[in-house]
Amino acid sequence: MSALLPPQLLKLFAARPPLAHLPPVDSEPGKRNLPKFTGLADYLEKCKGHDPDFKPTETWQEKKERLKQEAKAKSEAIIAKNIVNWDPKSDPNVKSEPYKTLFVARLNYDTTEKTLKRAFEEFGTVKSIRMVKDINSGKPKGYAFIEFKHEEDMKIAYRETDGMKIDGRRILVDCERGRTVKGWRPRRLGGGLGGTRIGGPSVNTRFSGREAANDRPVRRESHHVSSHDRYESRSRDHRDDRRSSSHRDERSSRRDDRHRSGSRHGGYDDDRDYKREESSRSSRHHEERSSRHRDNLRSYDDVHY
Repeated sequence: MSALLPPQLLKLFAARPPLAHLPPVDSEPGKRNLPKFTGLADYLEKCKGHDPDFKPTETWQEKKERLKQEAKAKSEAIIAKNIVNWDPKSDPNVKSEPYKTLFVARLNYDTTEKTLKRAFEEFGTVKSIRMVKDINSGKPKGYAFIEFKHEEDMKIAYRETDGMKIDGRRILVDCERGRTVKGWRPRRLGGGLGGTRIGGPSVNTRFSGREAANDRPVRRESHHVSSHDRYESRSRDHRDDRRSSSHRDERSSRRDDRHRSGSRHGGYDDDRDYKREESSRSSRHHEERSSRHRDNLRSYDDVHY
């Protein structure tokens, strides 16, 4: 076949000349000058005369651990010094009875004594409220002590209000332990409960309340709900269930009628009318639910005692 090609095309298929042979740059493996292996005895002379006081350079891991231990020791020294002067029973600002006093933490900084009183007087008569503030700036520190008139009222509030939401934050409730538990120390003196300051974000507690997140029951909100409101809410829910059931039955029967008559009349006009009715019914039901939702979300400002 190639014999039929013209000379101009045969030049394109001609083989190239072979590559020129070049001598190797390196020597042959048997003729190379390799280093000679010797024992360790030659290095013993270099171990003599070294500095005995030489200290190796500190790595960044060792420096980090050293600074951590120094900060810990400094903090423990400050705590040990403050523990000597700490006596909760001789505090001039504390005037309430310890077994009738409730400790409330994780408060919103904008929460006032009036808001706390309205939230906790549902469980009994509130005798006094003391919101702890900074001595220098006068700003609240986010926790308070509430004294009830009766000890039983304090116990009920202790069980019912842990995890309750006030001013957008879920609070933590506990009994006063400074004057009731022997050997108790607050958080600033190395004591306290909870796990919000154990370490980093991966080990700290992220939920609110005394119990674990999975074991804690659902708490009530801070707004007051009377028995009449609860009865009305249950009545509305019952009416909604019956209305929803009747709507489902009506849609089911209309759907069956359309399936039976669809083969004879095509069903396009029926489908269009059905979709229009269904859209109107859905919007009307959504407006009713929105109205009920607004009624249920009443705040303390709308409640009069």
